[in-house]
Amino acid sequence: MSGESVLIVEDEADIRELVGYNLAKDGYETTSAASGEEALELIAIERFDLVVLDLMLPGIDGLSVCRRLKRDAKTEGIPIVILTAKGEEPDVVTGLNLGADDYITKPFSPKVLSARIGAVLRRSQAPEPAPGPPDDEGRAVDRHGLVIHAGRHEVFYQGQPIELTSTEFRVLTFLAGKPGWVFTRQQILDGVHGSNYAITDRAVDVQIVGLRKKLGPAGKFIETVRGVGYRFKE
Repeated sequence: MSGESVLIVEDEADIRELVGYNLAKDGYETTSAASGEEALELIAIERFDLVVLDLMLPGIDGLSVCRRLKRDAKTEGIPIVILTAKGEEPDVVTGLNLGADDYITKPFSPKVLSARIGAVLRRSQAPEPAPGPPDDEGRAVDRHGLVIHAGRHEVFYQGQPIELTSTEFRVLTFLAGKPGWVFTRQQILDGVHGSNYAITDRAVDVQIVGLRKKLGPAGKFIETVRGVGYRFKE
């Protein structure tokens, strides 16, 4: 990947310079912001392919920036990679639930950060599948009146739309794809994010709680299997 524009939102100047220097070496065009307010101002007037976002920022914090970007139709598609201290796992989980694509803990390897950014960009820029016969991505799945359309990223229950984050949608699609099958938390993480994703399985519990809440009465279809994990009701 080269030539993509990355906004680095970080209040510590040395980290800002370190990230910018290494990403520029890898061919990225970088812009920096030292606060959440500055980041939002830049995003309002410039186009960025990805945002590297520190959570601990003066003024508007990183989670608030993430929330604003993901709630705005003009910016919801911009991938976000969170930069965080190791002790901020609850905030990381919140960020992922808001729609962030990945996260890196401090201290970090610039090479790993660049590689993770490249992976996120490849996923976000993957071409849409060419028109063809319906397949698992092209047709809706109906489970107990809960209709899931993977290709359109839509969920309806009894005809009413349900708004989910990208992570919640992937968790629901993963479980509903094999009703009755029991998945461990690690299997859910691997199925949703890929193997070697650096987050504890506790995050799955938090995401399931949020997903059930948004599904309302349909939340009962996601069943807890004590001591094992979760399954979608058969």
